[in-house]
Amino acid sequence: MVGTTEGMANSGYSNGSVQNSNGVQEEKLDELRRLIGKAEGDPMRIVGVGAGAWGSVFAAMLQDNYGHLRDKVQIRIWRRPGRFVDRATAEHLFEVINSREDVLRRLIRRCAYLKYVEARLGDRVLHADEILKDGFCLNMIDTPLCPMKVVTNLQEAVWDADIVINGLPSTETREVFEEISKYWKERITVPIIISLAKGIEAELEPEPRVITPTQMINRATGVPMENILYLGGPNIASEIYNKEYANARICGAEKWRKPLAKFLRQPHFIVWDNGDLITHEVMGGLKNAYAIGAGMVAALTNESATSKSVYFAHCTSEMIFITHLLSEDPEKLSGPLLADTYVTLLKGRNAWYGQKLADGELSLEMGDSIKGKGMIQGISAVKAFYELLSQSCLSILHSEENKPVAPVELCPILKTLYNILIAREASSQAILQALRDQTMNDPRDRIAMAQTHAFYRPSLLGQQP
Repeated sequence: MVGTTEGMANSGYSNGSVQNSNGVQEEKLDELRRLIGKAEGDPMRIVGVGAGAWGSVFAAMLQDNYGHLRDKVQIRIWRRPGRFVDRATAEHLFEVINSREDVLRRLIRRCAYLKYVEARLGDRVLHADEILKDGFCLNMIDTPLCPMKVVTNLQEAVWDADIVINGLPSTETREVFEEISKYWKERITVPIIISLAKGIEAELEPEPRVITPTQMINRATGVPMENILYLGGPNIASEIYNKEYANARICGAEKWRKPLAKFLRQPHFIVWDNGDLITHEVMGGLKNAYAIGAGMVAALTNESATSKSVYFAHCTSEMIFITHLLSEDPEKLSGPLLADTYVTLLKGRNAWYGQKLADGELSLEMGDSIKGKGMIQGISAVKAFYELLSQSCLSILHSEENKPVAPVELCPILKTLYNILIAREASSQAILQALRDQTMNDPRDRIAMAQTHAFYRPSLLGQQP
């Protein structure tokens, strides 16, 4: 999860520091190496694919914790080359560097400070992959990370990877992993893939179904689902790197999720494991979609706590309803799942986007990739969920009207977001009109309806009923 970019909080640790006073990290690394089957002298290779805020932070945390054990693990991150840093961002980056003595000293020691001076003066153009090596993520300039090994050639980055971290947006996951599959044709061992992506695609032919990022990876590479996991939680990237206490769940097959949860756990970042991969992935996409509406409500009501809580009640009831269409017994929207939804609606980049859209500071014509923020995943999620749930072949009996309706008719907030963001038939004000519609049912009714299991559609996940 990514969001705002506050400066580094004061903590007991500096960037790139080693928290290894009792050898716990080395023990955890040795244990995972044994499970993977790494021989002595053969380092385990961890590769981050995609360098957005959360992908970069995730790789940086691994580097901070395990990077000093170079003979046992190698950590690198891939990002596309060529993205330049504009003059305004370069000037801001220079201010950030000079406000942090530890960062300033590090760059001077690495003989890297001068290029930031030249970029500020307009005498040099910096590139995103270049500054990432020094610990600066283009989508999160205000939070310096540790220096990282950055590779811009995808084949070089992934061909021998033991663990791949998917930090790409869901909209780019399929394309990149189809390319990666070309470099894995001669592999003997099967890699482990941890996906951080939150979003879905809707596949309408030959019949409507959901495609999640882990399924995209499975289709693209042939890596079995047993080796593909999803990690999500109530996490704002910059705050996690600043060592705010956070937790997450890694979801998937038991074979890998339990040892990986132990490997990833840190004192300030607690990772639990869970077997319900689908619900967590789908909720990851849903929360981004509904977060855009949360931002609109916040802007249009001058941060009214009452209005935001009303919106929260309705959107979470729709999320519960949708997951019950997809899974016969989905994980309940509680604990980390509920917290992940809460923090995304409160402070994620999708909520920020909705707020700026309603304030008129952004327009739909600007697209879904916003400078300094990256991809606004909620837009594609709204489109995918609406298209999927509007299919007549999925019709369910409306209890009050006693007639078959497409599932989306029972999700008025989702319909409204589609009309605003995709169809562009309504303004942001429509989200308030939807909330204030006197025909809106008590959210409890929608939840109770979903929990009868009457609407479960196994075909939506490609399963047989």
